[in-house]
Amino acid sequence: MVNLEQERNSNFLNVNQLNKMDKMNIDELLESGAHYGHPVSKWDPHFKPFIATKKNGIYIINLKLTIDYLDKALKEMIKIAENGGNILFVGTKPQAKDLVQTCADRCGMFYIVERWLGGTLTNFSTIKKSIRRLVMLEKESSPIYKNKTKKERHMLKREKLKLSDLHRGIKDMKHLPSAVFIIDANHEKIAVAEAKCLGIPTFGLVDTNTNPFCLDYPIPANDDSIKTINLIMSYISNSIINAIGGSKEKSTMDLDDSNKNNSSEVIDNQENDKGSIPADSVNNNKD
Repeated sequence: MVNLEQERNSNFLNVNQLNKMDKMNIDELLESGAHYGHPVSKWDPHFKPFIATKKNGIYIINLKLTIDYLDKALKEMIKIAENGGNILFVGTKPQAKDLVQTCADRCGMFYIVERWLGGTLTNFSTIKKSIRRLVMLEKESSPIYKNKTKKERHMLKREKLKLSDLHRGIKDMKHLPSAVFIIDANHEKIAVAEAKCLGIPTFGLVDTNTNPFCLDYPIPANDDSIKTINLIMSYISNSIINAIGGSKEKSTMDLDDSNKNNSSEVIDNQENDKGSIPADSVNNNKD
């Protein structure tokens, strides 16, 4: 895990310089499908302020507000990173897993992309015991393997694989995170509740089927679209890298072939659910 208190270099970018970066624009969001909401029958009334209009039974998200709220959230996240804090990225949906892990790895943060274990935050002491168990199992010379039968060793290796899947993104997290960033607050209700219980700031993408005010810093956008998640997560990770003095990589993370193949079905299902919406009405106010 990267130490976010590393010394700033000459290319250091602070919050006041954020406006000098290439800001997210509506065309990029449109191309990614960020404006597609859910069918009107599935909406959450609390989301009304972020809706531009509706077409063919689908709500359209106001992308001007998406940009405004994204910039507001990003400035706060950069402040946290500058002060040496760590952000826990959470995305256990199939279309979010690889992107969340890549984003977190690039900017030196923690992540959870498999099942969220109840008590990950509120019972962190127990989670740390489980992580210590994993660290012990990962050492081939560990005493835990001593005088064990072949069957017992096999069972220990299976336990190691299971714990590794669950904890690989937080194995080096010694303390509770300074903030939590969530893809789809509706899907990650337990994570949101635990962060709220502990007073940990919450950030994340919210769609029209979610109460955006369940997060401290909501970003209204299509949280089912791989392209949208990729675009916004790339923008966030690049900004954090710049803020802590890292070298900026290409603006959008490339999905490997296997990820594209695995994601194609998700995209098809999403498009069938959300429909095909003309882009010309995205920034219109709702009648």
